[in-house]
Amino acid sequence: MTDVFGDLVGQGEAVATLRRAAASAATLLRAATLVAAGTGAPAGGGDPDGYDDLDALAEQFDEPGDPDRPGATGDPGATVPPADPTSADPGAGMTHAWIFTGPPGSGRSVAARAFAAALQCVHGTGCGRCPGCHTTLAGTHADVRLVVPEGLSIGVGEMRVLVLRAASTPSGGRWQIVIIEDADRLTEAAGNALLKAVEEPPPRTVFLLCAPSTHPDDVSVTIRSRCRVVPLRQPPAGAVAEVLVRRDGIAPDVAEWAAAAAQGHVGRARRLARDPEARQRRDAVLAVPRRLTGVGAAFDAASALIEAAEAEAAASVAEVDEAERAALQTALGAGGTGRGAAGAMRGAAGQLKDLEKRQKSRATRAQRDALDRALVDLAGFYRDALTMALRAPVAPVHTDTATLAAAGAQKWDAEGSLRRLEAVLECRAAIETNVKPRIAVEAMMLSLWRG
Repeated sequence: MTDVFGDLVGQGEAVATLRRAAASAATLLRAATLVAAGTGAPAGGGDPDGYDDLDALAEQFDEPGDPDRPGATGDPGATVPPADPTSADPGAGMTHAWIFTGPPGSGRSVAARAFAAALQCVHGTGCGRCPGCHTTLAGTHADVRLVVPEGLSIGVGEMRVLVLRAASTPSGGRWQIVIIEDADRLTEAAGNALLKAVEEPPPRTVFLLCAPSTHPDDVSVTIRSRCRVVPLRQPPAGAVAEVLVRRDGIAPDVAEWAAAAAQGHVGRARRLARDPEARQRRDAVLAVPRRLTGVGAAFDAASALIEAAEAEAAASVAEVDEAERAALQTALGAGGTGRGAAGAMRGAAGQLKDLEKRQKSRATRAQRDALDRALVDLAGFYRDALTMALRAPVAPVHTDTATLAAAGAQKWDAEGSLRRLEAVLECRAAIETNVKPRIAVEAMMLSLWRG
């Protein structure tokens, strides 16, 4: 069995950074235990000298001669054991806040969960076999809280509750970890609530944020300045294909095709390789260039694309929505025959309305995600046409539509292919800025037809 970083594809440099940090974190915990034993303070509690504060311990574990570390004195004498050799580099040490950045499909959330598992590992290495690793990766660890936004944003109320819970002492004696997927969806008020916790971190609490980039539009500068950044890159298609063959048992030729078609997105590659419906949706999207024969056809193609995204989103959330509604109704006394059961259900209308509001927000997010996947496929087609028009020595993204892309390259030339590619990218950007998807897609289709 591989360790917790086994599913992080094509990210050797990031994995090395996280391994060193996990080893440094384990060393800090051992030091805190020894210091507490020597002073009589509890190993997991608030030591009066601050030895449970992560940054204070980290300073003692930096190299004595490093002039850049806070409070460096050059004095090798210390009241704690020397740092582990794996964390001798001050830049490889542990800190309380991290940001994982990278393009979609690069594995930001996978990296954050793997790092959390390594921190909770009883061996401090992310072995993948101990209870700390298993429960963290399974999402059941008591000291690891995962925030996955179901709607378009993460609100301040949810963030305040999370920060309050994160301030508690780890039940397992290691780390209290908060993972925030899609941290770029934090509202301004939610970001301010998080900033307060990041500025004054509770002892042994670690924040792991995932965002596309460190641009101020994704993560505020004040939060970014207090975090260590782990940049991830787009995994090469070969690495993605190897993982699909090794881990999922997919035939090598199918894995290679899916990895290229997904443009390095591991999750999409797996879905294309295993789900016939996903392949059908992709085929329908790649048929769009052939359908653009006039204004009416452009609007028809836009409607088809929007309706396909809506259907895919509805199918993906229907089961979860029904289960949530049934669970809430049961909790509120639905079907009960005892005294007051009917009155309880009458008073539950507000809670059911709140649930419906959350589910509607989740459906909107699912629809936009499905539409974005379609736009990525379409952009890949026009990218192939552009590279063929320029005779660039690169492999096509969509090998099964290479002939159609070559015909488009001859008809449009490089400039026309580039304009069409830009139209698709502009549509994605418009939807991200909350332009109505139907309006953005219709405008894109007209641009693709006109060229």
